[in-house]
Parts: sequence; C-alpha cells; structure tokens
Amino acid sequence: MKSITIKGSKRESVGKAATKALRNAEKVPCVLYGGDKPLHFSADEISFKNLVYTPNVYTAMIELDGTKYHAILQDIQFHPVTDKILHVDFYQLFDDKMVTMNIPVRLVGNSPGVLNGGSLRFPMRKLHVRALPADLPDFINADISKLRIGSKLYVTELENEKFTILHPENTVVVQVRTARAAITTDEEEGEEETTEEGATEEGATEAAE
Repeated sequence: MKSITIKGSKRESVGKAATKALRNAEKVPCVLYGGDKPLHFSADEISFKNLVYTPNVYTAMIELDGTKYHAILQDIQFHPVTDKILHVDFYQLFDDKMVTMNIPVRLVGNSPGVLNGGSLRFPMRKLHVRALPADLPDFINADISKLRIGSKLYVTELENEKFTILHPENTVVVQVRTARAAITTDEEEGEEETTEEGATEEGATEAAE
C-alpha cells in the first residue's frame, strides 16, 4: 500500500491553551498510539490534504525529529461548521502485527446485465480487511464482467490469501437488478423459446393420449 509522509514536531504541552495556539497557527494536534506509550505531536494542516481528502486509502509515514513511524489513520475530528481538522489519531504499524483497515473496492469489466438495461447497485464500496502491513492492498478488484440481470457478487468471491475480509460470507458487494428499461439478451430469448416449444410439444402429447 502507498504511503504519505507527514512531517511533524513532538508536543511538549498538551493543555487546552497549547492546543488552541497550535490550531491558530494552522497546525493539527495529533496522537500516535500503538507503541510503548502515546506520542503527542503536531503537523501542518496542509500535510493531511492527500491523506484525508481522497477516496483512496494510504498508510502514513510520520517523521518526528529524525525518527520515522509507520502508521495508519485511526480517527479524525472536524470542526462542525468550518470542517477544519481539529485532531487526528494514528495507530503505529509493525511489520509482524496484523492490522485492520477499510479498503476501497474497484469495479473491473462491463456487466452484461447493465448493458442490457439493468440497474447496478454497489452497496459495499469499502471492505473491512485484516492483514500484515506489507500485504494491505491499495484496493480490491471486483470483476463484474459476468454479472447478468439478477446476478450478485458476494464477498467470498473476492477472497485473497494475503488478507482476510471481515464480513459475513453472504455479504453482497455488487449486484445487477431489473430495471424498467431492461431488455432480454439473445441467449436468454433462445432459452425462453426452447422452454415454450417444449411446453407446447408436451401439451400436444398429453392431448393425443
């Protein structure tokens, strides 16, 4: 998974006055958890632009006084009116410890059902995944090239040996539903004609008997 660098400075004081002063200086108070003890620091608000305001998911490389910490964004607080970032919590990553993240799902291919007028529903745009930091994917591909009208793609079809998807097996990631404008494919029409002919021949046999 790609990483974004956040350069900051350790905080000597964590009181309200110090926190207010940081925000007035366009800096964000932060805490890094997961190590021996919580590490308090601050970073320029602009540093979070590519980490927060994006549909993609990244890990963070936090640089503090020459020391680097590999981490993930755990929680973020925004001002209710201005949407300015008020506080950020990070969780430190270790190469040998599993971590859980929400990973975006990327649709791949064209669905025959959608091409025939079906309605695509995509309820699971992110999936809860558990893996070692090195095995965290940037996204999970969901192949919809075989989805016809009425078909569903379940979470079990996206499994990978490098990570575990933490959702029930019957979780539907994407499906194609019938729409008013939907049309029947040639293949489906052929199946219907065969069924109708078979029914007619069966009825004629019963009548003859």
